[in-house]
Amino acid sequence: MNRAKTYTLFAMLALGLAACSSTPIARAPMQGNTPVALAPAPAPVAAAPKPTPISTVTAVSLPEYLDPKSSMSTQRSVYFDFDVFSIRSDDAALIERHGKYLASHPAVVIKIEGHSDERGGAEYNLALGQKRAEAALRALRIYGVKDAQMEAVSWGESEPRAAGHDEAAWSQNRRADLQYPAK
Repeated sequence: MNRAKTYTLFAMLALGLAACSSTPIARAPMQGNTPVALAPAPAPVAAAPKPTPISTVTAVSLPEYLDPKSSMSTQRSVYFDFDVFSIRSDDAALIERHGKYLASHPAVVIKIEGHSDERGGAEYNLALGQKRAEAALRALRIYGVKDAQMEAVSWGESEPRAAGHDEAAWSQNRRADLQYPAK
């Protein structure tokens, strides 16, 4: 029962203090018994416009070979006919585009990976893949790409692009891929 009295006492004290607080009322100035007219209140000052935030993000431009919207990024394979390692005429524009880019960016180094389809022996396919990679290397050299910027390697039949055992799959696997650095 003693606790109840203590709580009640604290509650009444808090209510009493709250009731005593008041907001002062502004009274008009008086001269004698006559109120004095106040000057009109100044017009509210318009708030200053909020400053627009300045971005601290630096715009970064991707190299053309990393830009997913660029043909340099999306078209990197040269295709070959069966048992052939000469560049087809329909891939000449691709070779020219990459060749001119690499010649104008001598710090960029690529790897040219030659591939073959599954037909033929493993040693034969490795040699054919190497000849395809070297054919692409020679074609790029025509546009001024330095030998130090390119390396030709062969994967033979070990990394097919398309699964299957028909001409549609084989035609995708007979290729040389231009591999640019990831950064």
